[in-house]
Amino acid sequence: MEPVNVVIDTNVIVVAFRSKKGASYKLLNSIADGIYIPNISVPLFLEYESVTKRDKLIEGLTEDDIDNILDYFLSQSNIRDIYFLWRPYLKDSKDDLVLEVAVESASEYIITFNKKDFNDIEKFGVQAITPQHFLKDRGVIT
Repeated sequence: MEPVNVVIDTNVIVVAFRSKKGASYKLLNSIADGIYIPNISVPLFLEYESVTKRDKLIEGLTEDDIDNILDYFLSQSNIRDIYFLWRPYLKDSKDDLVLEVAVESASEYIITFNKKDFNDIEKFGVQAITPQHFLKDRGVIT
């Protein structure tokens, strides 16, 4: 199965950092398996970094741990330059960051827990999908 382009929403990153159980953690751990190619922009990466380093949000990881995980994620990602902004398209400008990367990278999926925040993105050829649904579709979990 060929890897697909995806953009991962910040909420999935946070959940993966907070618990080693569940699909979000499995998704990040499977980055080296070649089932997907993560796409990111500098503003989206800064959003990941800002949110994961909020005081008391992620317990059990030091700031260095977070930096190391994010650095590895970045090293496995396609860094996209955004030349055309779709804003405002969605209700939340932070979600627009995600959509812009998805459109620029021709990603098939935005992996998120907040599918309702990405209403009407199918016209861009992108589907909002949960981590669990994505992993099931890719045959990683049953």
